[in-house]
Amino acid sequence: MTFKNKVQELLDVALAERPELFLVDLSINDANKISINLDGDQGVNLQDCIDISRSIENNLDREEQDFSLEVASAGVSSPLKFVRQYKKNIGRSLKVKTNSSEEIEAKLVAADEDKITLEWQAREPKKIGKGKETVQKKAEILYQNIKEAIVIVSF
Repeated sequence: MTFKNKVQELLDVALAERPELFLVDLSINDANKISINLDGDQGVNLQDCIDISRSIENNLDREEQDFSLEVASAGVSSPLKFVRQYKKNIGRSLKVKTNSSEEIEAKLVAADEDKITLEWQAREPKKIGKGKETVQKKAEILYQNIKEAIVIVSF
């Protein structure tokens, strides 16, 4: 069993014990630096990272293989990658870039297994007369058509 396979197996076991957490990214470089990014249905706190780190570190032997381990939560500015991440962010504003280079800043109102639904207001020219009017817009975007989606943090 390779080092990466052993780490992946230990991570799978640790996450099986914590079903509210899920893996966003796992990377191991040539110097055996293990980087794990997690997310959770209710977010990820420091204790979650410590628990996952310990369950992996305690089952690897540094005498056998030298390594460094970093467990972190997916950052605020990290792009959304999984349906589960979209679902947990329903009600928040997203900045979505589509494969056709369109950019939409809107509220995520729904997410299912195939697509997301966004709603926003836009100022458009009136159909009759001069000036602009505010209109309600809605778009359904398939995940395969999303190049990048980032949660907009507002204070």
